[in-house]
Amino acid sequence: MKDIVLAKFAEVFGDTKEAKVYFAPGRVNLIGEHTDYNGGHVFPCALTIGTYGVARKREDNKLRFYSMNFEQLGIIESSLDDLKPYKEADWTNYPKGVMWAFGEKGMKVPSGMDILLNGNIPNGSGLSSSASVEVLTGHILRDLFGFEVSNQELALIGQFSENKFNGVNCGIMDQFAIAMGKKDNAIFLDTANLEFTYAPIMLEGAKIVISCSNKKRGLGDSKYNERRQECEDALAALQTVLDIKSLGELDEETFEKNAAVIGDEVKIRRARHAVYENQRTVKAVEALNANNVELFGKLMNASHDSLRDDYEVTGIELDTLVDEARKVDGVIGSRMTGAGFGGCTVSLVKDEAIDEFIEQVGKNYKEKIGYAADFYVVSVGDGPCTL
Repeated sequence: MKDIVLAKFAEVFGDTKEAKVYFAPGRVNLIGEHTDYNGGHVFPCALTIGTYGVARKREDNKLRFYSMNFEQLGIIESSLDDLKPYKEADWTNYPKGVMWAFGEKGMKVPSGMDILLNGNIPNGSGLSSSASVEVLTGHILRDLFGFEVSNQELALIGQFSENKFNGVNCGIMDQFAIAMGKKDNAIFLDTANLEFTYAPIMLEGAKIVISCSNKKRGLGDSKYNERRQECEDALAALQTVLDIKSLGELDEETFEKNAAVIGDEVKIRRARHAVYENQRTVKAVEALNANNVELFGKLMNASHDSLRDDYEVTGIELDTLVDEARKVDGVIGSRMTGAGFGGCTVSLVKDEAIDEFIEQVGKNYKEKIGYAADFYVVSVGDGPCTL
């Protein structure tokens, strides 16, 4: 891939003099969905697929962007003097947002750049292509201009830029998982205080399989912000009777005792998902540490059912992928991953069942939905790097 992106950079920008190559992974969340903005736990891992970038400094303030994933858009030009989100700037609003965020944090980007990107994360899949671009951009800025920022700070800057520049009220999980990725480990992260531990992913005789629904979704215009507001309303009601800062502080019993105070059936269900999903995530990591992959799979299944019934963020495409997955012998667990409303599912599948899984789920999905799904057998990888 390094040779491919360098060759394209030379073709687009004239030569590769002083250009450097970078990589940031995508991520998949194994369990703990829609808990990250509710002060709960998440359990994501970085993947070996992600975003490759080539970048070099310029003598002026001009920014020139090119994506091999959107070649029809050609070179998109901008300037450090005009770091604002524009609709016509398209995907470049993500790297521009990070440059703006660096400036807001007292690290003004001193010169323009030529930047080429090539991602092998399916676009709009829910494997965090946008967060991958954000962390990649932060890593490029750190490397080219010598800014002293840790990987954890890169994650926070990425989240800040997505919230404040691109207007998506996302939690910290995506950027954190990508920036802090560690090969063969998932990250057990408490989003309330950013305390985390690495947990080895030892799936003896099984693999992680991502099924991409190919239903595109946009976070900003989906019901994501609506769900977030419903949880905030539920929390505010619970705070009238409980001394808590987030839904993540509650166990199931305390929640059920006090749920009636929320007073709205829909908001009760939203909050129930946040509380129970957080507890499921804690139990899932304990199961994995005890080498109980079967229990981990059962908790994944329960997670999807809650996202479907209580949180209502799945939809027919994701439900079909999960329903069909669960019919295949050798599937340990399957659930939607990411924000929902399209995107992907994540399944733990025994090695000997992978071919049948892809064939059966693929065939039945296409029959029911009318178009094909894509499948990726993935490995757990490291965070951002210079190649």
